[in-house]
Amino acid sequence: MLKKGLEPNINQRTKVIILGTLPGDKSIELQQYYSNKNNDFWKLISLVIDKDITSLNYETKVKELLKNYIGLWDVFQYSNRKGSLDANIKNETLNDFSRLSIVKHLKLICLNGKKAGKYGHLFLDLETKVLPSSSGANRRYSEQRKEEWLSIRDYL
Repeated sequence: MLKKGLEPNINQRTKVIILGTLPGDKSIELQQYYSNKNNDFWKLISLVIDKDITSLNYETKVKELLKNYIGLWDVFQYSNRKGSLDANIKNETLNDFSRLSIVKHLKLICLNGKKAGKYGHLFLDLETKVLPSSSGANRRYSEQRKEEWLSIRDYL
């Protein structure tokens, strides 16, 4: 089944962009990044910005991210995928990263998980970091994952 990603949440002040692969089915349905309650993204970001935004509505969460110089997008614009698992992504089409030209102070591209991490080479002129996936299935290394996500603070 062909799935289409979401528009980027970035602005001219963005310093760090977090790229996932492609939003899961729930996120695509709601047109909201990381809307699956089992994903720990918003908990991890709350630690990074030192403010609990987990219970806020989506629009306010995004405003808080942008206020803290963090943007969101994905590596893929389109993909065939059954379900929401990255392992099922096939025939993917990359996003048009020339759209990042509006971001004048970009310091870091974070790739959320191993699958997204395989595309770090696309950003030769920028520092990249592969973060442990925010997926709820990746909780076995919780403390290490938190530490790696907290390292984003060094770029804000």
